[in-house]
Amino acid sequence: MSSTTLQLYGLKRCDTCVKAQRWLAAQDVDFAFTDYREHPIAPERLREWAGQLGGWEKLVNRASTTWRNLPEAAREPANDDAWLALIAEHPALVRRPVLLTPDGTVSVGFKEAVWRERLSLA
Repeated sequence: MSSTTLQLYGLKRCDTCVKAQRWLAAQDVDFAFTDYREHPIAPERLREWAGQLGGWEKLVNRASTTWRNLPEAAREPANDDAWLALIAEHPALVRRPVLLTPDGTVSVGFKEAVWRERLSLA
């Protein structure tokens, strides 16, 4: 990732990820996309993201079908390692898209107005 390139993480077949990519392209914003099902995110990076966002609960989509289909016991990870194992087994649990700006700031989800402000676009 160059110092001027945004990094977008998600799933290539996710409608919201596709919408976010189209929006960035329409704004002439340089970005790189990584499908984290094909290229799993390193545990250290996932820990960093969870820390920036305010915890695993902010990084993981607990309203998703994937989460609801987990056994009850799996929905109560006891520590970072348990969260990491759960995400490794079910990458679709990570909220998407994940936007990483060149300064290292991470956010999840796509809302045009929020991204416009975050990226200082008129």
